[in-house]
Amino acid sequence: MATTYSFRNLTGAITHSLAGIFTFSGDQGAGQIIIHMATEKSTHDVAADGAVQVSFVAGDNGTLTLECQQTSELHAFLLGWYNVCKAAAKSGDASEWATGYMLLRDTLNDKSHVCKYISIQNIPDKTYAAQGGKITWTLMAGDIQNTIV
Repeated sequence: MATTYSFRNLTGAITHSLAGIFTFSGDQGAGQIIIHMATEKSTHDVAADGAVQVSFVAGDNGTLTLECQQTSELHAFLLGWYNVCKAAAKSGDASEWATGYMLLRDTLNDKSHVCKYISIQNIPDKTYAAQGGKITWTLMAGDIQNTIV
């Protein structure tokens, strides 16, 4: 049996208490979304005699890379999120900095990612050129879960 994939079957939502809610599907100006798990789950410590000690390392943090068109609603939402959080932090309240939440769901195969404790790593570079381009946002997530519905 063949397995099929289509970016158009991706649905999701990003929420943040200060920025609001952005819902999307795979055909709204997004180029790609990359989920990177940052914590290595296994480590090996090799002793002088060659004995290997294997350790499991807990941690489900990582990064989310969102590539979108510079004129897209997704880019506008992320820029608004960054600006409202930065303003709050500069005024002395950084309590909402890492309270973002994202759900990504592939409706074709019922796989999803639930990402919590999200903060924006930095405002992305912006290029002015003859043609419109893409903007790449990097978000940091304190907890990323891979699920099958």
